[in-house]
Amino acid sequence: MNTTYPRPIQATALTRKAWSAKRARQYAQIKDGLIARGTPEPLAEQIAARVVNKARAQHGESARASPASINDRSASRRGGLRSHNGAAGRTLLQLRNEARQRGVKGRSMMSKAQLEAALTR
Repeated sequence: MNTTYPRPIQATALTRKAWSAKRARQYAQIKDGLIARGTPEPLAEQIAARVVNKARAQHGESARASPASINDRSASRRGGLRSHNGAAGRTLLQLRNEARQRGVKGRSMMSKAQLEAALTR
């Protein structure tokens, strides 16, 4: 089975310099935890960087931040609510993004239930 993973985010010197010591520790802890659970290292690096950057955006530590990062619950408060098997499941936006990545036709006109059905096939 040939599984491809998203290309890892390349952290530039500017990005790492902008991170405080706390954020660097947070990144390392998240990355190590993901690797310990069997996540491939490139994907673990990407997930850890996204979590840290979202936390930075929510605390006003970044120069630019998307509204989705600022207005959403923090990862620690969300506690897996949007995991694949969580009570609320994935959001409509998350489903549409996955459908776009998979090339599902007509995704913009589908309801949440229709997207979930199309993605489980």
